[in-house]
Amino acid sequence: MTDQNHDENLLENTVGPDLAGARLDQALATLFPDFSRSRLQAWTRDGRVLVNGEVRRPRDKVASGDRLQVRTLVEDQVACVPQPIPLNIVFEDEHILVVNKPADLVVHPAAGNPDGTLQNGLLYHNPSLIELPRAGIVHRLDKDTTGLMVIAKSQAAHKRLVDAIAARQVTREYRALVVGSMPAGGTIDLPIGRHPTQRTRMAVNPLGKPSVTHFRVLEHFRGHTLLKVLLETGRTHQIRVHMAHLRHPVFGDPVYGRRLQLPAGASEELKGALRGFKRQALHAKRLQLDHPVTGRPMRFECAIPDDMRAVIDALAADANIHWHDPDYEDYFEFEDEYEGFED
Repeated sequence: MTDQNHDENLLENTVGPDLAGARLDQALATLFPDFSRSRLQAWTRDGRVLVNGEVRRPRDKVASGDRLQVRTLVEDQVACVPQPIPLNIVFEDEHILVVNKPADLVVHPAAGNPDGTLQNGLLYHNPSLIELPRAGIVHRLDKDTTGLMVIAKSQAAHKRLVDAIAARQVTREYRALVVGSMPAGGTIDLPIGRHPTQRTRMAVNPLGKPSVTHFRVLEHFRGHTLLKVLLETGRTHQIRVHMAHLRHPVFGDPVYGRRLQLPAGASEELKGALRGFKRQALHAKRLQLDHPVTGRPMRFECAIPDDMRAVIDALAADANIHWHDPDYEDYFEFEDEYEGFED
């Protein structure tokens, strides 16, 4: 591999007998596994891939002995500048980084949030992340959702993490405080897509993408329920949309929630706690994955943040119960008990 200029590298490989007759894009995915197939296809269409010195189409067939050259292109992230944003790093090695994201932090720049994001902070922490799409971010949390995220630090880790998430091999467990009393746990298997009339919102939509959310009741309070939620898919606003569809929106959700309703006879302490909480009560508590390079099983967890914990404690005191967050038990056992989510 030789440097061509500041933003390109030249990679070369030769097609073996096992790939003879395969499509070019298939051969590229096998011979250059650090890059996604979609990116390799795009580079092929842009003329950045040569077969024996000639430009080919992604669907063209290759032969044994064909020499492939790929001019990789570093992602253009000039618009996202490094900024000294504090990061709560849970784990880091040469291939991945796990952070505990606080509330009020946008993951990456977008309309209305040009900087001050997690991505800006990652580039300040490790400038070499400029070489990866979105500085290695492979999944996201909403601005006011807290908790664990895994970040790729190498091309190999990025490709394998993206593939693992797509194959549902990364486990993400949340804590969600929802409005109302949910009788039991269950599984919500309803597609999510753009709202038909409000384009900034998502909704359960038969034309949307498959979306599966498992949940279990951890504690009942007066007028609220604390849930353990496991994502099988990772759609935008998935937990918030699914819970709102059940008419049990995440407490404090400014988009899918409802006007604050105080439990009858609520104390001044409880009223203050509920009125003072200004975001959705949703926290990504546990993350489990196989290390994308070493294959070692890894599990991370972080405590419910203080502001959300204060609301739960106030609800528990009001209900005169003692609650605790359960240990790592029955992690994959979610029973389909709840029958209220059919259309």
